[in-house]
Amino acid sequence: MGQEKNPRRVADNEAMAKLRMLRTSPQKLNVVAGLIRGKKVDKALNDLTFSKKRISEDVKKCLQSAIANAENNHGLDVDELVVAEAWVGKNLVMKRGRPRARGRFGKIMKPFSEITIKVRQVEEQV
Repeated sequence: MGQEKNPRRVADNEAMAKLRMLRTSPQKLNVVAGLIRGKKVDKALNDLTFSKKRISEDVKKCLQSAIANAENNHGLDVDELVVAEAWVGKNLVMKRGRPRARGRFGKIMKPFSEITIKVRQVEEQV
């Protein structure tokens, strides 16, 4: 009399990973996510390894997690994986401030964001 098994959120040939509370703005994170969209995973990992963006290390960890999920949880072949989707969302914003001249207060917004990476297995066409 247990609970019914939840249906999968992704297709049978897909796997995903999500990374929350990244300390960067969604705009900056979306630039890095755009580097890997639609690429094979080994090429995407190389691009993230040699990227000069600070946040690319965290995006690389998320991509490696999605690859590991595909291999271990869903039995997909790593050599045939492609980054199907990579989307970015907003998270909380820490509000800080700094006193300014004439009694005013300068707002300093420190945004957080999150990234979701979905990898898909595609058979190579010969």
